[in-house]
Amino acid sequence: MALGALAWVVGLRLPRILLARGIAERLVCAVRLTEDCANEPLLRAANGNEVAALLRDHAPAILYEDGMTALPVDFRECRSDACAEGPDGGTAIRTGDGARVTAFTHAVDCRSGHAAATEAWGGVCDGPRRGNLYLQYWLYYPGSATAEGATPLRRPIRKVSALLGHSTYHPDDWEGYQVRIGSNGTAVRATSHHGYNGWERGSDRYYVSGGSHAGRPLPAPTRSWIRLRFVQPATRSTKDGRLLLIPLETLPGRDLHSFAISAPWRKRVYFDPEYSGTD
Repeated sequence: MALGALAWVVGLRLPRILLARGIAERLVCAVRLTEDCANEPLLRAANGNEVAALLRDHAPAILYEDGMTALPVDFRECRSDACAEGPDGGTAIRTGDGARVTAFTHAVDCRSGHAAATEAWGGVCDGPRRGNLYLQYWLYYPGSATAEGATPLRRPIRKVSALLGHSTYHPDDWEGYQVRIGSNGTAVRATSHHGYNGWERGSDRYYVSGGSHAGRPLPAPTRSWIRLRFVQPATRSTKDGRLLLIPLETLPGRDLHSFAISAPWRKRVYFDPEYSGTD
C-alpha cells in the first residue's frame, strides 16, 4: 500500500516490482551510510549487480599516517598537490577545494561462468586465478614524495634531493589495493614501493604512508593489551562508506590523459590479477 501510494504521489507509472526494487536499492544504500548512492548505477552498469555490491562491501577504510594531508582524488578534477590537500585529522571526505576522496575500481572475474567473458577483454584467468574474483581499487595522488614522509623535514629533503639530481618527488602517483575472493576465503594486498606486498588475510582497513603513499592492509583489530599498549590508531581516515567509487571502465577518453607513470589500465596487473609488479 505504501509503495502504491508513493507511486501515485510522484506520478510514476512503473510496474510495482520495478518501483519496489528501486526503492529497496536506495534504502540499502542509505543504510550503508554511503555518500555514493548516486554513483551506484555506474558500478552496476560496469560490473553487474553482484560484483558492484561486492566492490562496495569490500571497499577499504583508508587510514592515513599522522601528519599526512594528501588525499586520493579524481584526476579529472585535480592534478596538483594543492587541490588534493585535506584536513589533518578526523574523517576525511573532501579536500579543502571540495574534491571527493575517490577510488577507481576494476574487477577481474575468473569464476566459473565468468572466466570466458573476462578472457575475451584480455583478462588472465588460467592457473591459480581460476575460480577467483579479484576486486581492484586504484587511488590517484597528484604527486609522490618517496622518503619525505609526513614530517616537517619533507620540504628540505625535496630541495636537497633535487639539487643532487635525485629528486624524491615526481608528479602523478597511482596506488593499488586489491581483494581476492576465492574458495579459500578472502585475501588482500596493496602496492608498496614498486611492487605488491603478499596476499594475506586481513580486514578492509588500508594504511597509507605519507609522502610515497605506499600502503599495507591492516589485520583485523584485536583487543589484546599488546595492541592497545603499543599500536596507536590513525587520527585521520576515510571510512569505506564515504569513499567515492568510479569504475575505470566508464571513463570516457581516459587515454587522452597522460601521466608520469603508467595508468592502471596500462599496467599488467590490470589484466593479470596475480602479477606482483606495478609496471
